[in-house]
Amino acid sequence: MTTTKSESTTKILEPRLDKLNLRENRNSSLHSRSIGGYSKGGFSWKSGEISTTEMPIRLYRFLKESIPVVSSCIWTWSRLVAAPASYRLPDGLNKATRESAQRVLDRMSQRLLPFRFRRTGGLSSFLPMMFDSLFTDGSFAGFVELYADRSGIAQFTPVDVSSIRSVSHPKGEIGLVLDTERGAVNLDRPDFQYFALNTDPVTGLGRSILSSVPFVSYVERQLVDDMRRASHNSGFHRLHVTVRPPERQPGETDTDYTDRANEYFDSSARMIRQTGIDDNPVTWDDIKIDYIGPTQGRGASTAESWFVKHRAMVEEICAGANLAPFLLGYSFGATETWAEFKYDLVRRQVESIQCEAARLMEWLGNLELALAGFNISCEFAFDNRISHQALERSRIQTGEVDSIVKLFEAGLIDKNEASAVAKRALS
Repeated sequence: MTTTKSESTTKILEPRLDKLNLRENRNSSLHSRSIGGYSKGGFSWKSGEISTTEMPIRLYRFLKESIPVVSSCIWTWSRLVAAPASYRLPDGLNKATRESAQRVLDRMSQRLLPFRFRRTGGLSSFLPMMFDSLFTDGSFAGFVELYADRSGIAQFTPVDVSSIRSVSHPKGEIGLVLDTERGAVNLDRPDFQYFALNTDPVTGLGRSILSSVPFVSYVERQLVDDMRRASHNSGFHRLHVTVRPPERQPGETDTDYTDRANEYFDSSARMIRQTGIDDNPVTWDDIKIDYIGPTQGRGASTAESWFVKHRAMVEEICAGANLAPFLLGYSFGATETWAEFKYDLVRRQVESIQCEAARLMEWLGNLELALAGFNISCEFAFDNRISHQALERSRIQTGEVDSIVKLFEAGLIDKNEASAVAKRALS
């Protein structure tokens, strides 16, 4: 059995990697660069400054942090996939063993997050962090750290995946290395895990869900900025006052006429400026006052044109992130049935990703159980049940159980088979 360790007994890894410089200082200049000519809060790079592997990941992080619809895509995916989850032990264990093993797994779950200042750590914080990196960077990787006496897992330490690249070994096998200030570190080691999204068949590296949206995201951002500038230019309505010069009197010299015309213009200008909000200007018919601003028809058509263009860009970004617009708060009048169908498709994608994530979590759980002296394996399961679907799910399960009972009564299946099928239907 394992016992709780003090902070001073943690911090081990063979060989130690906690002192590696993973280029964290490079991220500090991320928001002071530019991309596509937009200098405020942008992103750019110099030749040779960052690797070809690191550049797209840095770009995806910038898009997520600076463009609302892209940030919403990553946030939605991360929270959809990071459903409540827990470890499950196999059936048939005695009560004492089950309770002891469950305590070991629960304590390990609370220690996974490497940030000791997070008092709200555990799976509820670790899983969103893992999936956020998975969807943004295309992968999540890190090292498992053990207690000094090898009695359990101390924590899981993530690494910056932009510093990881694939290499080809002499025998043709593909491997991973971690670039550090002290050189490349071979990642073919038992304490390292690499979780990839959309694995590239050539390099084995993961691919970000944002890989198809950078150009469209730039267009959408430029469109919003253009609309801001256009609205600022036409958003303040003004009066245009036209003063017709007075007629020249007989025998009036050029100087006298000019002085009289200027004085008449200045007096008219003073009258307009001094007119209060609840006053009305009184003039001769030689002064004309016009209203300057977008006409009702022109303004409406301009706003509508901008909305249609912006909606098209938003839909392109949503499509690139494999999400429906209504999942991000963009309601374009979809019917409830159509929305449910699209949400079911997203749920299928969520479950496929959760299956891969469960293997990583089971590796950690089984390692913790083995270190604690248990010769058993665990499962990691996500709870994707939605409350508004409870009635429909109950109706489906009732129909499946009724079918199983009828098959059993007809003698088509035996009791053991019926019991196994019923358990799967109710799980």
